[in-house]
Amino acid sequence: MGELFWFEKYRPRSFEEVVDLEEVKARLREFARAGNMPHLIFYGPPGTGKTTMALVLARELYGAAWRENTLELNASDERGINVIRERVKEFARTAPAGKAPFKLVVLDEADNMTSDAQQALRRIMEMYANTTRFILLANYVSRIIDPIISRCAVFRFPPMPKELMASRLMYIAKQEGITLTEDGVDAIYEISQGDMRRAINLLQMAATAGQAVDKESVAAVASAARPSEILDVFNTALSGDVEKAREKLRGLMYVKGIAGVDFLRALQRELPRAQLDEETKVAVAELLSDVDYRLAEGSDEELQLTYMLVKLAAIGSRGKATAKKR
Repeated sequence: MGELFWFEKYRPRSFEEVVDLEEVKARLREFARAGNMPHLIFYGPPGTGKTTMALVLARELYGAAWRENTLELNASDERGINVIRERVKEFARTAPAGKAPFKLVVLDEADNMTSDAQQALRRIMEMYANTTRFILLANYVSRIIDPIISRCAVFRFPPMPKELMASRLMYIAKQEGITLTEDGVDAIYEISQGDMRRAINLLQMAATAGQAVDKESVAAVASAARPSEILDVFNTALSGDVEKAREKLRGLMYVKGIAGVDFLRALQRELPRAQLDEETKVAVAELLSDVDYRLAEGSDEELQLTYMLVKLAAIGSRGKATAKKR
């Protein structure tokens, strides 16, 4: 294996290499053929191809001059809207390279900007509309203010379907000369949940041992809790012992390095298989959805998961239900 990250090494460079998103590709091809386009918003979960598609479009628009005509910024990395304004101003004041009618600004994590910063961004977009087009990348379009949305064509990027992810992972494994087993693919998909960047990174990390990539080697590098560990925390909370459940959860988060949101998603996957009555399942599902929303809105992770454990104890006291460990 070379030092290059496989995700970058195998990043699609053209529309033909993108294995999904046919409707999005068709629209963007039209923009490239016309040599003109509106501002764009690409939204969806991490690892679903938003940055890749923006750079593919840049290549289609500008050919060999795509780097000179494209400015990539990250809203959460920059030191505020004033820095973004100055960088865009400096970038937009020179003519596009080649025959391009405009330059392209790709702004990642645009949904992490405050409302005031987004209002300033809207003014920047209007100020340089004659010479510059923006592609805003976001996980949640609901966090983008309406005055910006109304000025953009909006495209959704869903998680990668399992069959397409499996095909891509098998292709990469073949190119790298490694063996990827079927249960290895299943394990990678279970953990990545359609996040192609994370899936390829898992494949690369699991392959460093020089053996076949299977579910054991994937689990060893994934910082992922086993279903039995997830259900142990769940059952402990349902039984009413919130402090013990919190201690076990903190062990998974701070000893094993499992992110709280990953724990929550794993619990959501295990819930349908838990031996609970339907009323209890519905109550738990609603609780998990509520906590998931709060985390997505930026609430404190440990605080929200502690809230979840307290609510699970209340649900358990009503139903006296436990989930069966596997």
